[in-house]
Amino acid sequence: MDIGNLTSSYLDLYKTQAEQSADKLEGRLKTDYSKADDKELMDACKQFEAYFVEQMFKEMVKTIPEAESSSSYTSSLMSYYKDNMVQEIAGASTEQGGLGLAQMLYEQMKRNYGL
Repeated sequence: MDIGNLTSSYLDLYKTQAEQSADKLEGRLKTDYSKADDKELMDACKQFEAYFVEQMFKEMVKTIPEAESSSSYTSSLMSYYKDNMVQEIAGASTEQGGLGLAQMLYEQMKRNYGL
């Protein structure tokens, strides 16, 4: 088993999952929430906040200098795990109250949709 091929497979899988996650969020944002219940509305708001926090964390991670001595597949694998970690932290942060962005969006959407 070649570690380079294994790493490439994991990275391809991760890219596919990231694209699906972004497509899913985009689809949820295009949904008509005028007939949504409170749980669906709050879920959409939490997903948006988690995505926002994830993007913010990823930009913050980019400011950290990387070691020059690592090989390309090691670097790719580290990027994969960093992205997964950031995604999990963003999701957990949102579930624990996060920035409060989800709650503000939820209240605004309730007013806009007259729910």
